[in-house]
Amino acid sequence: MINEQTPKTDTSVTTNANASSAGWERDVLEKLAFETLREQRLRRRWGIFFKLTTLILIVLGIYQIAGLSDIEMKSPGRHTALVEIDGEIDSEGSGSAREVIPALDRAFEDDGSVGVILSINSPGGSPVQAGMINDEIVRLRTEYPDKKLYVVVNEICASGGYYIASAADKIYVNKASVVGSIGVLMDGFGFTGLMSKLGVERRMMTAGENKGFMDPFSPQTEKQKAYSQAMLNEIHAQFIDVVRKGRGARLKETPDTFSGLFWIGSKAVEMGLADDFGTIDSVARDVFKADNVVDYTQKDGLPERVLKKFGASMGAAAMTSLWKGNKNFLH
Repeated sequence: MINEQTPKTDTSVTTNANASSAGWERDVLEKLAFETLREQRLRRRWGIFFKLTTLILIVLGIYQIAGLSDIEMKSPGRHTALVEIDGEIDSEGSGSAREVIPALDRAFEDDGSVGVILSINSPGGSPVQAGMINDEIVRLRTEYPDKKLYVVVNEICASGGYYIASAADKIYVNKASVVGSIGVLMDGFGFTGLMSKLGVERRMMTAGENKGFMDPFSPQTEKQKAYSQAMLNEIHAQFIDVVRKGRGARLKETPDTFSGLFWIGSKAVEMGLADDFGTIDSVARDVFKADNVVDYTQKDGLPERVLKKFGASMGAAAMTSLWKGNKNFLH
């Protein structure tokens, strides 16, 4: 009799394979679930962040509108108006005509202001911006003949700063203030000699023989130099004319007056470039007889300041993120 035996299947191999497959699938599902949850949390956080940011901006906007309305409703009464120019005179900063002129207009227009102090602390800058502000001061003095504008110099009132100051009724300085520099400057560098030593050739094409004459990598001809000098001389003549008209008989001219030199305040008073010594407080108190000083200078409101800080913080965060990303990539 033949004993038939059923072959035994090794179930341990199958069980292990199934377990391994199940474990792999479970790991994948767990990872997918974790990533999905992480993305949801991230989206939720960003959603909260943007909602809070929007709410803050709305609140700040309402705050500023309410603040402006409050200022318009509450008159400061009899006061000395103040407008400040602090820093370089250019087309973008606080020393620009776009910022200074509206402030001067408001200061003169206010019935409560008995006079205007223009505080200047500037080494100079754009002759165009300085000329625009000077012209506006002349116009306002004509329109409001009973309202005086006095300049008070802080540390320095030079070049374009003095161009503006010369339009004032009077100029007050500190004994150690720096005043003057009635001149015009155009500077730059030329690299043609260095390029020749390095074997570098400048390739520039222009339509018009003088189109590229200010290029630092190309040589200047004598004709071009003469043209630049003539242009500077013309602007200088405009500057001199403005100072003479503004200062009148008070100006004691010397050969150095319009040479571009500058002097300390005590010497400036002797030369007629300034009238007397004083500060914002002393002029308001002793000259205008109104020691309540109201600042009309255009300044960033609370929303603008917050946005600037927010922008700086976001920029720093972006740079940090970029740096970390680069480090991860490099490593």
